[in-house]
Amino acid sequence: MTVHDGRKRRFLQAVGGALLFSGLAGCLEDEEASSGNGNGNGNSNGGNGNGNGNGSAEYDFDGYLDDANNYDGVEDHTGESEVAVDVGAGSDGFAYEPAAIVVDSGTTVVWEWTGAGGSHDVIAEDGSFESEMYGDEGETFEHTFDETGTFTYYCSPHISMGMKGAVVVE
Repeated sequence: MTVHDGRKRRFLQAVGGALLFSGLAGCLEDEEASSGNGNGNGNSNGGNGNGNGNGSAEYDFDGYLDDANNYDGVEDHTGESEVAVDVGAGSDGFAYEPAAIVVDSGTTVVWEWTGAGGSHDVIAEDGSFESEMYGDEGETFEHTFDETGTFTYYCSPHISMGMKGAVVVE
């Protein structure tokens, strides 16, 4: 996936969410609209509500990504068996791109080093995965997410600089 594809996806998600909201706005006061016949699946992942796949879901990382470099929302990659995340992204090489993604259970996430920003690693806050320290362009680390939930991760030498990310597994 290129940066252009990510921007296009975010734009389409925003437009889709705006269209959905505007289409439902008139129903908010309608008593029948509150009967529970919406498109959401009603599941929750650690406080993260699942949407209907159109970019309207909201995710709460309990402030974890508030100071993360390059974080501007969650990219929807549901329906994909493998998703790439750049390590050493951003203008200074101290970011993950995209910083936060949502995937289906069984999806493999492949972190690929850009070679920028020095040596980096990928370490899950909960200890469920951890890469070696790499610095060369093209190095990769992958992890298959078989359980649902929210998995936050960071780069150990650059966490204080905001090099953090998240994977939401639905």
